Amino acid sequence: MNPTPPRTLDVDDLLDNPGTRIVVCCGSGGVGKTTTAAALALRAAERGRHTVVITVDPARRLAQSLGLTELDNTPRPVPGVADSNGGSLHAMMLDMKRTFDETVEAHADPQRAEQILNNPFYQSLSSSFAGTQEYMAMEKLGQLRRSDEWDLIVVDTPPSRSALDFLDAPKRLGRFLDGRLVRFLGTPARGGAFRLLGAGFGLVTGVITKILGTQLLKDVQSFIGAFDAVFGGFQERAEQTYRILQTEGTAFLVVAAPELDALREASYFVARLSAEQMPLAGLVLNRVQQVHADLSAEQGSAAAELLEATGEHPLAAAALRLHAGRVRQRNREQRLRNRFAAGHPDVAIAEVPAYPEDVHDLDALRAIGRALAGVSTVP
Repeated sequence: MNPTPPRTLDVDDLLDNPGTRIVVCCGSGGVGKTTTAAALALRAAERGRHTVVITVDPARRLAQSLGLTELDNTPRPVPGVADSNGGSLHAMMLDMKRTFDETVEAHADPQRAEQILNNPFYQSLSSSFAGTQEYMAMEKLGQLRRSDEWDLIVVDTPPSRSALDFLDAPKRLGRFLDGRLVRFLGTPARGGAFRLLGAGFGLVTGVITKILGTQLLKDVQSFIGAFDAVFGGFQERAEQTYRILQTEGTAFLVVAAPELDALREASYFVARLSAEQMPLAGLVLNRVQQVHADLSAEQGSAAAELLEATGEHPLAAAALRLHAGRVRQRNREQRLRNRFAAGHPDVAIAEVPAYPEDVHDLDALRAIGRALAGVSTVP
């Protein structure tokens, strides 16, 4: 008994729907999230949407495929996009520290902002603290959405160990900044209440000073004192963005390769999004093996053996062997896809064939966009 084929994801219906305001591409590393996000954004723009795509990919692949020399923290127009339908495309790459700096500057008075930006502890926090990149991705997404300048925002999620870490990052960073240890370190040793603790408090701070060093302790205290005034706004905006992600105007696309580990991760993402009440549009199955000849693996191998036995037509025999290998790979991929679909019957799937070359220009992105929409296959 053949398994029921999975539901097909209607990508064009998703992109054309004016109610779709945010598309979030998530998935494990190396499955083509950045390329998928770029192809979706380009297709939406050329179908009439005013679109911005944001990536956090430091490899600059998005800039190269869009024909740009570089991307930065400000959305830049993408040249060469067909605008006959009235759409447009902008692209940007998240600059984690720059976004943090801009947020401080926007929500603190100039004197306090300067104090925060020049603080060594802040400079370390804004550049390398775990979760800051994901937090700032949420911050930038919120900024773009509140500006209401674009019909559609396409997000390429951060390449973190768990590609849904960006959902947790605001809470995690908030817990850190509002945690007991940081609050304790940020309390001046001569604070009124703590003078009552006398020698006991002095002993504890003395130990911490030896561990952290006097200067770092002072930097932490100075940072917390200055940052207190703007921290509440950070948390409030992060919570607002989180709620936006739960609305019907947002669509999550899980991107995966047709491999066992990648589809296991995809199953985890689907379950996690459901638990977080995030609207899932479907699965994009990337780099799917295509077979164009109607010849089974067994038939190809048998024909290759006959040719090899005669010693004639070695190139034809090699081609048949290659074909047989591709058919076996396709069959494996289909079994994995069908197993995923059986476990998640409500998840619609779009497939993108394996592309023979790296994506490096708009034409290649257009081809992938057509494949996503099921219009044609990638050659």
